[in-house]
Amino acid sequence: MIRGMHAMFYPTEADALRTFLADKLGLPGTDTGGGWLILDAPEADIGVHPTDGDNPPSGTADISFYRDDIEQTVGELTARGVEFTGDIEDHGYGLVTHFRVPGGFTVQLYQPRHQK
Repeated sequence: MIRGMHAMFYPTEADALRTFLADKLGLPGTDTGGGWLILDAPEADIGVHPTDGDNPPSGTADISFYRDDIEQTVGELTARGVEFTGDIEDHGYGLVTHFRVPGGFTVQLYQPRHQK
């Protein structure tokens, strides 16, 4: 049976993104040699959201992080130099904002309304 999930980013700034995830987000990791840092992710879940095929296009995959207290987390990450792209908004399923990471990605941070 499946025992975990491995997520991938494909950035032009791989070293900068590895450093960001380790230093700014505090994800511990294992150096597997040759600059390959495999970061340990906290608990995970997978959502499957329908699309009309246009927004987002079918075949799109996304990654987001969640916390129990989004306002506290935004404050902590901002103090570490993380750049947020907008305010916290209520999206129904939870409170949502986004932040930039090296390599041209924008990642969602949310506080879910459902029980984890």
